[in-house]
Amino acid sequence: MLVLAAVFALPTAVFPQEPPPPDSAAEHSASHADRSKKAFYTKKFDLSGLPHYRPTEQVSGTLRLWGCNYIGDSDLASWWRDAFTQYHPNIKFDFNLPTAAIAVPALYFDLADIGMNHEPAFYDHLSHVRMKGFEPTGISVVTGSYDVGGWQNSIVIAVHRSNPLKGITMKELDGVFGAARDGGWVGQTWHPEFSRGSDQDIRSWGQLGLTGDWANKRINVYGYSIRYATSLEFSNKVLQASDKWNSDLHTFANWRRPDGSMYLQSDQILDRMKQDPNGMGILRFRSDFPPEIKILAVANTAAGPYIDYTIDTAQDRSYPLWGDQSFWISVKPGTKMAPKVREFIRFVLSQEGQALVQRDGKYLPLTAEIAREELKKVQ
Repeated sequence: MLVLAAVFALPTAVFPQEPPPPDSAAEHSASHADRSKKAFYTKKFDLSGLPHYRPTEQVSGTLRLWGCNYIGDSDLASWWRDAFTQYHPNIKFDFNLPTAAIAVPALYFDLADIGMNHEPAFYDHLSHVRMKGFEPTGISVVTGSYDVGGWQNSIVIAVHRSNPLKGITMKELDGVFGAARDGGWVGQTWHPEFSRGSDQDIRSWGQLGLTGDWANKRINVYGYSIRYATSLEFSNKVLQASDKWNSDLHTFANWRRPDGSMYLQSDQILDRMKQDPNGMGILRFRSDFPPEIKILAVANTAAGPYIDYTIDTAQDRSYPLWGDQSFWISVKPGTKMAPKVREFIRFVLSQEGQALVQRDGKYLPLTAEIAREELKKVQ
């Protein structure tokens, strides 16, 4: 027994002491308190093509809206509520808006009528199917911000300023950041036809058309931890939701320095890329990018056009990597949604509802074309 004790008396691992967990909700809100009440753009988009809101019936009761904290941190949720109750004075609202992560669970546990989220995770969809027998329905209600962190600012592709590359296609992005796959997802359905081989991997700048000294240089790729919603969004848009990533991808996550300050994942990516002429990174656009960084135009196909990222191309969604936020609802196929839910969604998609988005000055209002497409889901 003494011999066994000696063999198994392994040294105890010593780990750095973690700081006490923060009050995450309070800390998260505090981190963007200076942005919550500020209008960041003064541009007035033409909303005249959007339909005016006209009630189809009077509704009453309590409308439960759970999820995305950003509409509660700003004035947008209360503005929507106050304007809607002018049309429907017998409606009341129950807001529970700590995080988008609760949006879909609140639906399948029958705690909410509407959940607001951008990219529900795989198990959000799966749990809804298991609990309800069908997938939740998403209705896009705002376009992501141009450059306001947290308000779904769009994904951009960055390179070093010295790099001569000007644009990239969605397929090339798959080649650079992705890897061989056997299929991909659409919701809960696996599609083998989304497979591709390693012959479509792009690992050098020459494969993107650069010549001379650039041709044989390896592309160093940077991005967010693949557990983050940004990576999920990129995977869904570019990698056919396969989650098959370039194995050389450098990934970063927010972490707390010894002095207690937070080192944001985007700042870590930018700090690395400033020093790396061969780098290509996934970032959410901010107006304070350092001068060493250049943003690439993006095209849906090699035929073009290559679209520069601007506030206009974000708002009209011609830029391929646009972001948005959606209302998610549980409505069984073949049935109608509850009148109070239908009327509120119709209001938010109307000229009156989107004017409040524009007034808030962070999310971007929908175009008339986008609103009409989303309204088809409400009929």
